[in-house]
Amino acid sequence: MSHSSPLDSLSLWLLLAFTTVLVLLFIEAGFRLGMYRVKVSESEVPSPVGTIVGSTLGLLAFMLAFSFSLAASRFDARRQTVVEEANSIGTTYLRAGLLPQPQSAEIRALLRQYIDSRLEVARTGDVDLALRRADELHLQLWNKGEAIGKTHTDSIMVGLFLESLNETIDIHSKRVLVGLRSRLPLVLWLALFLLTAFSMMGVGYHEAIAKSKRSPAILLFVFGFVTVLALVIELDRPMDGFLAVNQEAMVNLKSLVEQLP
Repeated sequence: MSHSSPLDSLSLWLLLAFTTVLVLLFIEAGFRLGMYRVKVSESEVPSPVGTIVGSTLGLLAFMLAFSFSLAASRFDARRQTVVEEANSIGTTYLRAGLLPQPQSAEIRALLRQYIDSRLEVARTGDVDLALRRADELHLQLWNKGEAIGKTHTDSIMVGLFLESLNETIDIHSKRVLVGLRSRLPLVLWLALFLLTAFSMMGVGYHEAIAKSKRSPAILLFVFGFVTVLALVIELDRPMDGFLAVNQEAMVNLKSLVEQLP
């Protein structure tokens, strides 16, 4: 799907476990390569290798910071679009009350269904069904609004309603773009993976040529790296996880419309 990422099929805990094991394997591979290098040659000097490894780790830190910044900005944009959409639907619902009957009641019923569908996708995560349902409701709402507009061409209230309905449909498109399709690109994940592999192998290699035993401190380093990477993955996932976008604005809107006819 265009809104999916290859990482979405894996749970966060599985990704964390896999990444931790992979990073440790890279470090171990670098350590063994360094031990072999020490055996066949005594000319390897730890100091310049340490400088190179430090530079590579700096590049990795930069990539993590860049990825985190992108994911965080898009997460914030998703939160903003939820509020914008709730406000737009609420305005449309209120203006629908100014339309003639029975169209007013029919349109409000459709808008209540629309609100329910927005909350349902947040609960179930069935994005494809929600998008199809949204398209159906948009078509029904616009057909009814268009029919009223043709019979009340001079009505200011009808014009205001059509304006807010059009805004609601536009914000839905914006929310789909920001929330589902604006994901971290696959090429960035690949670059991050390769840089991680080189950096972790460098750490192990330097540890070996410096004739240091495997230090338990490496585990702290790996834990810190995996924690930051987990935050990036969580921020990039639009529908699930510990950092799922808060739907309070839509919940409050549902409570409001239930108090109106």
